[in-house]
Amino acid sequence: MANITVRFYSDCLRRFTTFQMFLPNEPRPEASEEEKERKKKKPGLLVFLHGYTGDAGICVPEPLADRYNFAVVAPNGENGFWLDGISTGHQFGTFLGEELPGFVRKTFHLMESPENTCVMGMSMGGFGAIRTALRYPEVYGRGAGMSSALIVHEVAEMKEGQGNSVANYEYYRECFGDTVKVLESDNNPETLVKKLKAGGKKLPEILMSCGTEDFLLEPNRRFHQFLKDEGVEHVYEEDKGGHDMDFWNKYIERFIPRMFGE
Repeated sequence: MANITVRFYSDCLRRFTTFQMFLPNEPRPEASEEEKERKKKKPGLLVFLHGYTGDAGICVPEPLADRYNFAVVAPNGENGFWLDGISTGHQFGTFLGEELPGFVRKTFHLMESPENTCVMGMSMGGFGAIRTALRYPEVYGRGAGMSSALIVHEVAEMKEGQGNSVANYEYYRECFGDTVKVLESDNNPETLVKKLKAGGKKLPEILMSCGTEDFLLEPNRRFHQFLKDEGVEHVYEEDKGGHDMDFWNKYIERFIPRMFGE
């Protein structure tokens, strides 16, 4: 694998930003015939999203990306919840759904089909992965969220002067928009599911996991039940664990073959 850092000007963010990237190499002589066959094609793309207080960093093991022949891009989304915020230069949703994949596909000659383009993240990044795949199914064929911060119902109940242990009302309003309208907006993954179904469009494959000791377990169960009620096929797994890298690393290893191994 080649490990590089890219700095480029983003029109969405109105500033220079950076992302980390893995690029697969040519197969080694000892590689399996299956791996050699995969590498006759252009690499696929996995966009990996960090959580709240995080920054651009790749948690996907290099051997996995190399084995399944996909590039990994880890952008910096600051604390923007991977959504188009109210302020100028906070268009993290459009950046993730349009600008970033367009740039890396063209620049690094990657596959351009949604079947070979996936998005994955944990916590805030898990929310971003699920929401982005549903908002841009023509770009991302699969979205995987681990311990996803699926907190739109909590945000919808917030009033000025309120907040939670993570941030205040003003922060959530900046990210999600008017809290009174958030449940009907495209910032709610449930709304996006209903829109795709009403339009007869193909939904991306959704993969979810959450630890049974995670403080975000109930929001994940709620979205899992919503998908079941809507008849949307998806993967949902619970396992012992908390809101930490031990749990996330386990599901990175488990989900990658399901996303790129076929």
